Amino acid sequence: MAADSSAGGGLVAPGAGVIHDIGYQTYDGPRLGRGQIALALCLQSLRSAFGFGRGAKAKIVPVLTFAIMCAPAVVNAVIMALGQQHARAVDYDTYVGNLRVLVVLVFLAAQAPELVSRDLRSRVLPLYFARPIRRPDYPLAKYAAFTLACLAMIDIPVLLLYIGTILQVHGGAAVWAQTRAFIPGLLVGLMWAAVLAAIALVLASVSGRRAFSTGSVAIFFFMTWTLENVLTKIDATAGPRGAGGHVAASAAASPEHVSAAAHLFGLISPFTVLDGVRQWLGGTSKGIVAAPGGYGIAYGIMLLLLLGVSLALLVRRYESVSVA
Repeated sequence: MAADSSAGGGLVAPGAGVIHDIGYQTYDGPRLGRGQIALALCLQSLRSAFGFGRGAKAKIVPVLTFAIMCAPAVVNAVIMALGQQHARAVDYDTYVGNLRVLVVLVFLAAQAPELVSRDLRSRVLPLYFARPIRRPDYPLAKYAAFTLACLAMIDIPVLLLYIGTILQVHGGAAVWAQTRAFIPGLLVGLMWAAVLAAIALVLASVSGRRAFSTGSVAIFFFMTWTLENVLTKIDATAGPRGAGGHVAASAAASPEHVSAAAHLFGLISPFTVLDGVRQWLGGTSKGIVAAPGGYGIAYGIMLLLLLGVSLALLVRRYESVSVA
C-alpha cells in the first residue's frame, strides 16, 4: 500500500492516522451548572411556545389566539374613547368567559406538544440528561416555561383592558377602584395558567407523535367542558317547574336555585373548577359555572388535586423515559 502524505508534506506509515489542526478553538470559560442549564431550557421553551426561532407556520396559532384574546379589551377601549359607554363592559376576573375557554383550549392543544413531544420524537433527551441536570429539572423547566406562556396569553389582554379603562376614567378614586378590581383578575389568570399548563403538558407527553399529543390535549379539555355543559343544561331542564309548568330559571341565572348535582357537575372540567374556585374565593362576577355555594371547598380540593397529580405524573413521565 502506498504511503499517505501528511498535511506537512511528510510520509505516514500505512495504517497510521493523522490529526489535522483545522482551526477550532477550545473553550476555556466557566462551565454552567444545573441552575443555568434549567434556566436556559426554560427560556428556550418559552420562545418555542410562541414560535420564535422557527418559521412563520409555527407562529400562526399563537399569534391568532393572542389577537383574538386581546380583541375584547381593544374594542372596550375604543368604545369608551368614543364616549359610547362610560363604564367597563368586560370584567377583569372573568374577561369574556366562554371566549377565554375556547381560545385557551386551542392554545393548549397546539402549543403544549411543541414543548415536549418533539424532544420525545427526536430522541434528544439523552443529550439533555448527559448534562449536569437531574431528571425532574427537564419537566419542571418545561412547566415553568409553559405556565409563563399561558400567563402571557391570559393576563396581557387583562392588562390592556385595565390600561384602556383607566385612560378614560377621571379622578384618583376611580383609578384606585379599577386597580382594586384589576389585581384579582391577574391572580385569577395566574391560577388558570398554573393549572392548565400542568394538565396540558402531562397529556402532551404521552406520545412523541404530534398528532397524538395534540389530540389527547384537545379531546380531554373539550370533552370535559362539553360534558359539564350538557349535564348542567339537562339538570336545569329537569328542574322544578313553577305555575303553568314552566321550568325554573337556569343554573347560571339563579345560582340560589341550583341543585346539588349541578354544583358537582362543575368538578368535571378544569375550566369550571377554576371558575368555581374564583367565585369561592370572593369573585362576584357571573362566570361560566354557577356559584359553588357550600361546595366551594370541593372545588378547592379538586383544583389542588388537578395541579398536584398533573405535576407528579409529568415528573414521573421523565423519570421513567428511556434515554438509551
